[in-house]
Amino acid sequence: MLIVAWQALRVRYQRMRIALLGRHLATLQLERHMETLTQGYTRAIHEQSESRQLQVLETFAQTERAAAAQVRSLANAMQKEDAQATLMGTFPFCVPYAERFLPAAALRDFRALLQIHAAGLRHAVDNEAQWDAKTRAYHLSAELYLFQHSCHWFCKSRAVADARLMLRHQVDHRKVLESVSDTTRSAYQRWLQGN
Repeated sequence: MLIVAWQALRVRYQRMRIALLGRHLATLQLERHMETLTQGYTRAIHEQSESRQLQVLETFAQTERAAAAQVRSLANAMQKEDAQATLMGTFPFCVPYAERFLPAAALRDFRALLQIHAAGLRHAVDNEAQWDAKTRAYHLSAELYLFQHSCHWFCKSRAVADARLMLRHQVDHRKVLESVSDTTRSAYQRWLQGN
């Protein structure tokens, strides 16, 4: 009975998280932009000639800017949510309502994480590091994967987010973190450590 009660509590808690994030995503086309970009980058990589690869990559400039702007909009909108509602545990599994009884050292604020993703995507889209087109697409893909991982972690758990990343993109969290920009990686690691 205890296991059944725990499962019911966990499902209810996760649905509440999904609804919170879903409310903000409903007004955006972020998921469609992300799918367009990830599929488009994959298609570009499989082109035979480098000139054709670059030509395909250039067609995504507007979608990249739109995705970065919408992640910024999401991050700003989530700032208006209650701090307790946006806290998440650092453990691999879901602990329902952990934000109500666990010490602050074991919790992180999803709102701050979204700000990191918004800044990281903007940095990559603006190409502040002066990457060539293929390198830029590689880093942008990693930024999008890490953002998606964070959303799954917030809604479900870190273990589920890790599994979905591997299943959908055949890459693990460590590799994605190594592949984002230095700016995103250092901010993300500080957030993860609670600094």
